[in-house]
Amino acid sequence: MAVSLRVPEEVKKRIAELAKQQDVTPHGFMLDAIREKVEAEEARLAFHAEAERRLARMKKTGVGIPAQEVFEYLQQRAAGRKATRPKPRKLR
Repeated sequence: MAVSLRVPEEVKKRIAELAKQQDVTPHGFMLDAIREKVEAEEARLAFHAEAERRLARMKKTGVGIPAQEVFEYLQQRAAGRKATRPKPRKLR
């Protein structure tokens, strides 16, 4: 599949300069940029799909972890302190 891409002159110049600094061709630079964007979007979509699956499971089973416990756990971990991982339980 051939793709034609119109790039504004100002962006072309920026691409050329960045590509030169990275010792790649402008074409290679653009392909890498597109690949990175595609991979990031695929990861974002997968993350959201997993979140939807987990939310549906939580709603169906009623088992989960209260948000406040999750936040406290993450804050302790971020501060470098030992933290006991909260355990799922029936919420309703």
